[in-house]
Amino acid sequence: MRILVDADACPVKQEVVKVAQRYELETVIVSNGGLRPSRDPLIRHVTVGAGADAADDWIVQEAQAGDIVVTADIPLASRALEKSAYALGPTGKVFDDNTIGMALAMRDLKQRIRESTQSLTRNRTFSSTDRSTFLQSLDRLIAKANSTKSRKAQT
Repeated sequence: MRILVDADACPVKQEVVKVAQRYELETVIVSNGGLRPSRDPLIRHVTVGAGADAADDWIVQEAQAGDIVVTADIPLASRALEKSAYALGPTGKVFDDNTIGMALAMRDLKQRIRESTQSLTRNRTFSSTDRSTFLQSLDRLIAKANSTKSRKAQT
């Protein structure tokens, strides 16, 4: 199991690194550039091209069943789920087969509303509650992934 982070504009990179170090998990932080590399051998930084979906495409290509993908990008979360990876938003929202359809539909609806009204919307401020919820969700996902992995190993 690895953690793959869609790092451009990700507010929880530091939290991911701390949790990954605690569980000794390989973590790949993917961005278009501008991040300082870690000295921890389990933390790897990958810089991709400047294309709009370059980081997303790299993550999907590399993701494997049981990996955890951290992203605010709902289409990327959907693509990760198709590869049997887990998907977690930076606010702690876990995307799964039961929730991804509605998340995609709401994303599309909001985009159409913005386009039709030509208005700009602002994301709400990332809070300390979001950070705490993220940490709890990441811990639970790691435990779930480890549990699933050990059950598969027993069969």
